Amino acid sequence: MLTGIEEVDWASLGHAYGPADDVPELLRGLASADPAERETALDGMYGAVHHQGDVYDSTLACIPFLLELVADPGVQDRGCIVELLTSIGGIELDDEEEEEMSGLPFDDGEFIPAANYAMAAAAIAAGSDVFLGLVSDPDPEVRLAVPYALASLHPEPALVLTLLRERLTVERDTEVRLALVAAVGQIALRHASLRAETVDWLGWLARAAQDPGLRLAALAQRARCAPGEIPDDVVPRVTALLEEIRTASFSGAGSEPPRGAAPTLIGQVRELLEEHAAGRPAPWTEELLRTLHAALDDRVDDRIALVLAQLRSPDWGQRSDAIWLCGGLIRVWRGRYEEVVRLVGDQLHDPEPRLREAATSFLERLFELGAPAADALAARLARAPRGPADGFGDGSGGFGGRSDGFGDGFGGFGEGCGDGFGGGFGEGFGGVGRSGREGALIALARAGDVRAVPLLARALEEGEVRRELLYAVDGLGPSAAVLAPLLRRRLARIELDDRLYDRAAPLLHALAAARGVQALPEVLRVLRGAPANRRDRVREAALRTLAAFGPAAGEAVPDLRELLADGSAGVSTAAARALWAVEGDPAEVLPVLERWLRPVLPGADRCAAAQVLGEIGPAAVAAAPALRPALASRDPWVRVRAAAALWRVTGETEATLPVLLAGWEENRHARVDIAECLAEMGPAASEARLVLLTELTRRRRHNAREGASGTRDIHLDEKLLTLCRAALARMERGVY
Repeated sequence: MLTGIEEVDWASLGHAYGPADDVPELLRGLASADPAERETALDGMYGAVHHQGDVYDSTLACIPFLLELVADPGVQDRGCIVELLTSIGGIELDDEEEEEMSGLPFDDGEFIPAANYAMAAAAIAAGSDVFLGLVSDPDPEVRLAVPYALASLHPEPALVLTLLRERLTVERDTEVRLALVAAVGQIALRHASLRAETVDWLGWLARAAQDPGLRLAALAQRARCAPGEIPDDVVPRVTALLEEIRTASFSGAGSEPPRGAAPTLIGQVRELLEEHAAGRPAPWTEELLRTLHAALDDRVDDRIALVLAQLRSPDWGQRSDAIWLCGGLIRVWRGRYEEVVRLVGDQLHDPEPRLREAATSFLERLFELGAPAADALAARLARAPRGPADGFGDGSGGFGGRSDGFGDGFGGFGEGCGDGFGGGFGEGFGGVGRSGREGALIALARAGDVRAVPLLARALEEGEVRRELLYAVDGLGPSAAVLAPLLRRRLARIELDDRLYDRAAPLLHALAAARGVQALPEVLRVLRGAPANRRDRVREAALRTLAAFGPAAGEAVPDLRELLADGSAGVSTAAARALWAVEGDPAEVLPVLERWLRPVLPGADRCAAAQVLGEIGPAAVAAAPALRPALASRDPWVRVRAAAALWRVTGETEATLPVLLAGWEENRHARVDIAECLAEMGPAASEARLVLLTELTRRRRHNAREGASGTRDIHLDEKLLTLCRAALARMERGVY
């Protein structure tokens, strides 16, 4: 075994962490009889030799030995090695990606050439006949991994297609059968010449198979390969299949409970996946439904109907899947989600903790869209236990370090295989820690429900609270004023050390929202005592709070005047904003703001100054000449900020409206700011009517990004829609 491994000069090769002289030990570890040693070796292969999907010269040198291990029936866990080979050889780069990848640096200054990816694919394809004999391997984990490897890597797709279809007639393992169907769909997507034939076969299988799981898999793969041919009755068909699967599955046992904790990253991921599936008779339905949702794409009404059907299922696992799948749906697409949110709120009362956790994580991200679940959230908080495992104070977020919603924590292990069967968690599956009461309270506060106030007060009296809870105070309006004394006491106890920003910024934000002017001495203490570490950010946070206090912060005026001359634009402009809010005299602040508008300065500095001038409004008219050159800046954000400020200062539309409309098309992330300005303009912005109407007809959220999301993305898009409607209403009423 591993013949010739010593003949390779591994020390001259490299991987993510330097010379590859440790690779022989990793390869031998993959063949070990000790399960822990095999897992450690696999973790090392992914962590160094195939780090984040990279292909190094050492990765190429490993391929013959990995193929040899796969072919040896005496080696255990060969399914994992098949998956590793599939990942190494399955990367397909287009021209743009090849150009980008060719410039990825090693730590030692060398580069990973794009040719490595092509060489890896060619080397594995040349040896991929080894996979043909593994479709009937006695090890079900091998049989589970091989179909996707063949579909992705073998150079004769017609041969593979025939083999996979034939194997389906004799395979008895449910998950392997689903993997076979997914691999057939993968071949159809990769090879247009085989697509029509394969789509027809999948359609036949979706009708003829006796196993409802197989019919659902065929339906999902057919939709994936031919999204334009998805039938109109897809929702009732899928719902009926899910009920048939549920009825059949509950006659047998559920999936096995998770194994013990593992020290490796791969072991932790495996444990997480096992925990997610534990106790569920048919956990594989989640992957099939994710495939179907991806194929339905912008058919939002059908996707919502499918989610609603799942949320009404007697199977808690189906309801949990619906929540995670809807996380990805609502993050990307606009729609009518009121009933979805209400039904998700109902899950907060379910005895299954994983379902309650999924519901809480989903609701945390909704802000105002979470209102239909407010009663359920309040009821959950009223009766939830307040012990260490479910109370305030731990701030933990499970795997990935947090549980503040879908997408921020652990998301979709196995992403490379996620289009088939056996990928990771659902789209947008976030942190999986026990968010408990804090998560529910964050969701209730972000929904703007005043019932959160006394609960938040209680939380502030106890241990540490999640920073998201403090940032949610600004959604509670005037009712948050009662929180000010508690926030003040917390701020007073904070040490003025290197961790000041992380600890003080959320409290300062909450005090600003609560207009807690009684905390002025404590805010000034933070402002004056900011340490060198992140000093500017500490000062900016404190200055924003002072600006919110307005004239009541008169004691801060000497500090504000001193900071006007600060060398940081963020601090200087924040001081100007606060001084204007306290004294209402533009004389001192306008020269400072004009100084930060100079064309030679960075765009962020100019944007900060323009923003404050816009807030000052007509009283800053003397600064209009300094704003005008920024309308022609190369930075799109500078142009938008300057145009909005100039309109607010002068009321001019001839020079500003064209810049705002151009910015709308050029920078979608600026649309909220632009829409806010257009709403203020009223009929003067009638030229923007078509732009606003077009935005309201779009189904996709303006800030939706593939594979990424921010906590406030949904909130910002809903704010954009509200502002568009407000601007159109003002135009209709003719109100200036």
